[in-house]
Amino acid sequence: MHTRLALLSARILDPVAGTFLPETALAVSDGRISALGDDRLIRAGADASTTVIDLKGAVVTPGLVDGHSHPVSGAELTHGLDLSGCSDLGQVRETLARGVQELAPGAWLHGWGLDPNAFGDRPVDSAPFDAVLDGVPALLLLFDAHSMVASRRALELAGVVGPRSFDQASAEVVCDDAGRPTGLLLEDAACELVERVAPQPTREERRDRLAAALRAIAASGLTGAHVMDAGGDSLAFFAELDAAGELPLRLRVAPWCQPGTDADGVRALIEQQGAGGALWRTDGVKIFMDGTIDNGTAWLERPDCHGESTHAFWPDPAVYTRIIGELHRAGVPTATHAIGDAAVRHVLDAVEKAQAGTGRGVRHRVEHIETVPDDTLRRFGELDVIASMQPTHCCDFTRADHTDNWSRRLGEERAARAWRCRDLWDSGATVVLGSDWPIAPFPPLGVMAGARHRRPSRDLTQPPHGPEQALTALEALQGMTVNAARAAGEEAVAGRIAVGRRADLTVLADDPLTTAATDLPGLPVLLTVVDGRPTHRDPGI
Repeated sequence: MHTRLALLSARILDPVAGTFLPETALAVSDGRISALGDDRLIRAGADASTTVIDLKGAVVTPGLVDGHSHPVSGAELTHGLDLSGCSDLGQVRETLARGVQELAPGAWLHGWGLDPNAFGDRPVDSAPFDAVLDGVPALLLLFDAHSMVASRRALELAGVVGPRSFDQASAEVVCDDAGRPTGLLLEDAACELVERVAPQPTREERRDRLAAALRAIAASGLTGAHVMDAGGDSLAFFAELDAAGELPLRLRVAPWCQPGTDADGVRALIEQQGAGGALWRTDGVKIFMDGTIDNGTAWLERPDCHGESTHAFWPDPAVYTRIIGELHRAGVPTATHAIGDAAVRHVLDAVEKAQAGTGRGVRHRVEHIETVPDDTLRRFGELDVIASMQPTHCCDFTRADHTDNWSRRLGEERAARAWRCRDLWDSGATVVLGSDWPIAPFPPLGVMAGARHRRPSRDLTQPPHGPEQALTALEALQGMTVNAARAAGEEAVAGRIAVGRRADLTVLADDPLTTAATDLPGLPVLLTVVDGRPTHRDPGI
């Protein structure tokens, strides 16, 4: 077996024990780790065609995997103005004004990452921006990507002059008491009313944006991602990049199953499973059980402070339960977006009902799990349902004093149950960590750091939100390695460094287990290896 890559003078970290292996070097052949040993042994197996890299004591971990990502939509949505750093309406207006100055006449303005907390106590609508966006068609995506603010001109061009009805239960064109749109559009169906009249990038532009985004993601140390959508050209883009040798991540893709999907649609999702290429495959189905707490579209057991978040995403939740059963019997794992406590409970009930008929066999997931009561925790472990968590959402979109929009909507009791990573872990759940990019930044070290410190990434001097829910450094690493592998049913081939396992590796300048949580995002990523091929290499090594 020919050695393609040899890594020498390394500290090789075992994410299960949290200790370094006795070996200091490894060899890679045909995408797998072919040998572990000392430098002398591994160097002896190399020849003139082997890429030999002296790591000079750097730390090698199993490849870091983002447990929840949207790379295609992320590449599309994160163009235009970055509003994620704006903490109040004045800053938003200043950023919009700069963007308007650079616009060509008649062009649309796009912004993304708008935090509803910037609106303070006033409603989220377009009124604060009417002056700066006078006559300008603009779409400002809120951070959750479930809602947007459309300018008056954008609404006019789309012909949106009043309320609309949608099959999507949580979708809404928000209107004032007189029936006039305020500019706030909730959920995809409402957003698409305006999006479809805005100019669209060409297919080539979209593919190039995706390729650039994936390169940046690989440079952050990620070797893989669990992709939670497959709309439009997504699968075609993955196939094209893979065939060209330009796919720098291993992708596990879950297409959506939306309300209204009929028997033929479910059958098509089942038949689609396993399709893919060398570095990507379709494996699973993504389903939404609710929307978001910030928009009042989550499904809570008790309404929020505005009397909202009282309904499921599915008009008839029993239909969701039936489809979960069909997919389970077909051996298809599901990943359900469930943020509110009622939504999470319903997903677990549906999985339990499906398992009662045929046993486990299939490992299902719940995505987000932002607030859950005590009696829900143990059921994750009992049903072997994966808890997919995004700790940076708690860090950057809520506050320790509960003055943020999310916490105020829920009230003190439920806000104190925010992102219960520790409780879920201790109850026996397999906790997987992810970014939900583009909702939050994709760098995995930032995600791991957030799971540990639970502080706002913009100001780490601020107090943590729910410090009792923090994970340890080792648990955070496991959440993006061994647990991610288990969630994908790949624990025999991924998640650890051993002979015969995939050569998906992340190389860091120092030990992530002893680096302070607040310093972890700045730890240099020296090398990313996917399937035995370097996809990112720091010039210094």
